[in-house]
Amino acid sequence: MKIINIGILAHVDAGKTTLTESLLYASGAISEPGSVEKGTTRTDTMFLERQRGITIQAAVTSFQWHRCKVNIVDTPGHMDFLAEVYRSLAVLDGAILVISAKDGVQAQTRILFHALRKMNIPTVIFINKIDQAGVDLQSVVQSVRDKLSADIIIKQTVSLSPEIVLEENTDIEAWDAVIENNDKLLEK
Repeated sequence: MKIINIGILAHVDAGKTTLTESLLYASGAISEPGSVEKGTTRTDTMFLERQRGITIQAAVTSFQWHRCKVNIVDTPGHMDFLAEVYRSLAVLDGAILVISAKDGVQAQTRILFHALRKMNIPTVIFINKIDQAGVDLQSVVQSVRDKLSADIIIKQTVSLSPEIVLEENTDIEAWDAVIENNDKLLEK
């Protein structure tokens, strides 16, 4: 059985733990997603984490996806716990870098992205909280290009008016360039 270790990284309050719960739920690993506010998430297990609604230490949870076991490493978002995040990077096969559409690219986002690139960890940028009032999604995407990398491929285009509409990017040539150097995930 293949095993893939995916880290979820972001600045504080971007929604890492909520995304982890959503992945577990979507995979069928849990019947109902936990809540950070209610202290019922699978990865925030310490009393202080549940009390303050933050992740302090990296935690691992997993689910089956077809013939693959996916380990999700939920990492802290506060700068005070950045060393805990760096320790997690050594075991990752890939990462999801979460950016809050409300807050945009933060200084910590840039630090994390630089570390992921330095370690050659394939990274998906996930823009979260796109449904919040006042979000200018095009500005957020441009900020990602300006502050992180111009070499990104948009997987889905989202329109928010009058309702949320997703449009898939099916440009196969662009995706071939992305996966060309990331065959190690497929070989495991």
